[in-house]
Amino acid sequence: MIRSFSERTFKRICNQLAQKDVHLAGVLETYGHPPMWTRSNSFESLVHIILEQQVSLASALAALKKLQEHTGHISPESILKLNDEALRACYVSRQKAGYIRGLAEAITNGTIDLAGMHRLPDVVIREKLTALKGIGNWTVDVYLMFVLQRADIFPVGDLAAVNALKRLKSLDKDTPKETLLAVAATWAPHRTIATMILWHHYLSEKIV
Repeated sequence: MIRSFSERTFKRICNQLAQKDVHLAGVLETYGHPPMWTRSNSFESLVHIILEQQVSLASALAALKKLQEHTGHISPESILKLNDEALRACYVSRQKAGYIRGLAEAITNGTIDLAGMHRLPDVVIREKLTALKGIGNWTVDVYLMFVLQRADIFPVGDLAAVNALKRLKSLDKDTPKETLLAVAATWAPHRTIATMILWHHYLSEKIV
């Protein structure tokens, strides 16, 4: 079953979560509803997510803007025309250049069909994308959450979400992954929206 959310249902789901979880309710009472973060279902969006791997959001955005300026339009075809030197000039590391080229090739040869992703269940999308070098579960989580608005994702590899969860629930910094997943399971089938509330908490309180 494919579970998704929309602008029409987002705030209602936030309120439902607040009724189940006093800590999430506290975030909404203090800071209001979180933004419903979204991105288009495009090659550029996936490139942006890859650029965000293990760096600051500001650094990733700077690289994305450089690529936009250099190509005029970020597409598989425009990326495959760039050599290593051109990509380095756009602040793209050698490693990520390989990942982005691999994605571009997968799209141009038909291995990945972004337009058809919305029809596939989460597990199939994860299998298809993680088969590509450099695309792991965190990248897929963000794609599912931001691009396809899948409702029940908890990105356990996301430091901001995890640190906000630990802070909100007064958990030890060494709390194991299994415990975090168990806490997040109480928000099913709306773990994505709960995560957006966590991010809202993180950004509002500038949690380290």
